[in-house]
Amino acid sequence: MMKRVACGLVLAAACIAAGSGASAAYPDKPLRLIVPFPPGGGNDILARTVGQRFGEVVGQQVVVDNRGGAGGLIGAMTAVNAAPDGYTLFLGSVGNLAHIPALRKDLPYEPLRDFAPVTLLATSAFVLGVTPSLPAHNVKEFIALAKAKPGTLNYASAGPGSSLHMTAEVFKYVTGTQLVHVAYKGSSPALTDLIAGQVQAIFSTAPPILPHVKSGKVRALGSSGAKRSPSAPDIPTFVESGVPEFVVLNWQGILVPRKTSPAIVRQLQAALVKTMRASGMGETMTGQGLEAATDTPEQFAALMRSELEKYRKVVAAAGIRVD
Repeated sequence: MMKRVACGLVLAAACIAAGSGASAAYPDKPLRLIVPFPPGGGNDILARTVGQRFGEVVGQQVVVDNRGGAGGLIGAMTAVNAAPDGYTLFLGSVGNLAHIPALRKDLPYEPLRDFAPVTLLATSAFVLGVTPSLPAHNVKEFIALAKAKPGTLNYASAGPGSSLHMTAEVFKYVTGTQLVHVAYKGSSPALTDLIAGQVQAIFSTAPPILPHVKSGKVRALGSSGAKRSPSAPDIPTFVESGVPEFVVLNWQGILVPRKTSPAIVRQLQAALVKTMRASGMGETMTGQGLEAATDTPEQFAALMRSELEKYRKVVAAAGIRVD
């Protein structure tokens, strides 16, 4: 009789463990990290850096799966449709979790409906750079010039709906300025034309623009973070420059398919926090123009919700359309 009771207790415990969605052996095979961009870009580099260290923490290989195309849509839908078993992770960003959903009403996924946020990974600020011939040496002078000549100053972006475009539109929204958008097919040709004086301004991520700032080919006026960026400590923030409403960050984080067990989400979050706090990771992130930034699934969800609301307001106010 006692033997039957013991067997029954063991079986019940096994059922409870299975029902929790988290096995003591998890993960017991390689994990896949979907990056919705081609190899070689900033998101891909971040994914491979974090993936290697994360694999060491969990004791399994993390395979980076680049699914570029359609502005990140292909990668996002691959992740949405993956089995919610904790073995498929998605590198989300402000672009595919806030910009694109704010711009497109026909999007086949909804970030907070179809994904379970795990943790934020990294953030980075944008730098307002201008051609040295522009008579503006700081943010206040740039705003004054834009208001004195509405619709005559222009800015370059990496294309409609890009983070460079959306950051500039937030700037226009909070400062009440009118700037003309000049769209390029990528940030590299946009920056090239800024250096050549063909366009007057750009809101760029830090790594590509800082070498040109140091060489004097571009004048940096402000950084969009709440505090100065470790990769650009000499550039004042817009907050310091009298525009406290303009805090705009590029950010990336890890998500999983929505029906993934909460227990597995918590396990992944703890492992990723350990990864990002490991020795040397802070310096590695700074070298990539990023700041390591982890949070809880609830905090990450709140960030996604507030960012989506912000960009929807900006898109509506500016009448932006991206087909």
